[in-house]
Amino acid sequence: MIYNEVQYKVSITQMNKLRASLDELKKANEPSWLVKAQFDALQSQISDVEAEITEFELLKEGHTKFTECSDLSMLPRILIQARIAKGMSQKDLGSALEMTAQQIQRYEATNYMGASLSRLIQVSEILGVSIRGVWGGAESVAANSIFAWKDSSSVDWEKFPLKEMISKGWLSLSGQSSPIQAAKNFFEQTAGPQFVSALHRKKFHGENSPNEYSLLAWQARVLQKAKTEIQKGEIAREFDFRDTWISSLVELSTALDAPVKVRNFLAEKGIILVIEEHLKGTYLDGAAMLAESGNPVIALTLRYDRLDNFWFVLLHELGHVFLHLFDSLHMDFFDEEKSSQNDEIEKDADEFALNHLISPEAWELCLSKFSLSEESVEVDAHNLGVHPSILAGRIRKERNNYTILNNLLGHGEVRKIIGQTS
Repeated sequence: MIYNEVQYKVSITQMNKLRASLDELKKANEPSWLVKAQFDALQSQISDVEAEITEFELLKEGHTKFTECSDLSMLPRILIQARIAKGMSQKDLGSALEMTAQQIQRYEATNYMGASLSRLIQVSEILGVSIRGVWGGAESVAANSIFAWKDSSSVDWEKFPLKEMISKGWLSLSGQSSPIQAAKNFFEQTAGPQFVSALHRKKFHGENSPNEYSLLAWQARVLQKAKTEIQKGEIAREFDFRDTWISSLVELSTALDAPVKVRNFLAEKGIILVIEEHLKGTYLDGAAMLAESGNPVIALTLRYDRLDNFWFVLLHELGHVFLHLFDSLHMDFFDEEKSSQNDEIEKDADEFALNHLISPEAWELCLSKFSLSEESVEVDAHNLGVHPSILAGRIRKERNNYTILNNLLGHGEVRKIIGQTS
């Protein structure tokens, strides 16, 4: 873990050196088996350093929220994260405690091993962390957040949207003593006794601050559906990590039943596609997570039932699968479609989506982005081999003009094709 700006700068330098070594290795005239071993080792190191850098940057942004039972075993790491997210240096915290920065460094380097309980309480009070409660973060109202639960004892079951879950048929009260018990049983059946999948650390990106319990309930429902698909035996056991097949996926957009074909195509690649309407207070468009089997799960809410939205959100989440889901950050990703200017992880996923839907070279040759007529969009789309909605959606996004090309977006088409109700 990176504790301060000095370590952060050192890590940046280290990552640049590792990348330079990787570039040199590509030019090396060594036996292929040796090059591969060295390449894999460097890639692993780069991934670890990138994960630490990203975590530190997320904390520094002040847009983090940890919903985690702060018992003594978890408290040291939470205190370090809270300090960084609060914008305090080790020197700042030391001053508040009338200690030196070096003493704080030693505390954090040893996970507060030498600190007394009274000192831990004092640090917690300065950082606004409740040992028995929840920490809302330096910016508790921020929408870009990280949520995490340690285990089922961290969950306040009464906070779940129980009525909505019952009305949707997720919970059955038959033979249950209470809705709360039904919710507990629902999660146990979905994620197993340890709640490993549903309690996984989550990164939410959007304009609206989500209801974290609705977010968790929705994820549990998605994982339940994913488990059902796996049990049918129609999902390839291993994820095909080669991105060479993505162009074939995008070519399916021209088919009349494209969303259905997409689901079957992804299943062959070891990816489970789940469609599940968002719950009130979640503002979700899509998510990427791992099933208990290790298969990637892409979930779409169809909050905006349009073909252009379907394709962009699908490829955005696929970007998370390829770029982030298997790295050492160990997060699931939950997204509300919006600008990603200040979030490097989301910018990467956006770029992945845009470049795989329409390559940069092909986009440069599109005349419709200048003429803005429906006829020119349809001509360009035909030449590109994609549905016109993909091109129209990108033009609207880049022009920041959502009043044009409405007739090409495929309004109301996705639910109709996959047989979903509004």
